[in-house]
Amino acid sequence: MVITQAVLADIPDLVKLLGWLFEQECEFESKPDLQGRSLKKIILNPAIGIIYIAKKSDRILGMVSLLFTESTALGSRVSLLEDMVVTPNDRSQGIGSKLLKHAIEESNRLGCKRITLLADLENHQARRFYQKHGFHKSAMVPYRFIIESVIK
Repeated sequence: MVITQAVLADIPDLVKLLGWLFEQECEFESKPDLQGRSLKKIILNPAIGIIYIAKKSDRILGMVSLLFTESTALGSRVSLLEDMVVTPNDRSQGIGSKLLKHAIEESNRLGCKRITLLADLENHQARRFYQKHGFHKSAMVPYRFIIESVIK
């Protein structure tokens, strides 16, 4: 297995992966056209973020995406771990751990001082996974404002 940066040709497989991820999350749903459009923007502009994939032969086993911004609190670049998923048949083989380790190392290499992620409240397996890898609950509570619901 190798971990490499995603390219445009990977988008159909990445959209499938996101479909599996969104089946586990209560706030999101699979919308392949929208997901494909955003994946393309990220792949074409590494200043926005980077998507890493785990591959064996020519098959994509999993992905992790990092988005970048600046933190005024830290005075430095930070990353948001936006999506992380492994194909259902390839889970529990250490692929997710390797992807996460790679994302942490790359965030560090790129000058990020923090990685933030959101995990679905009911996805206890994911929450245990991230805690096992050194992530902890923040005192900050996420709030969302969906703009398209207001502007029609």
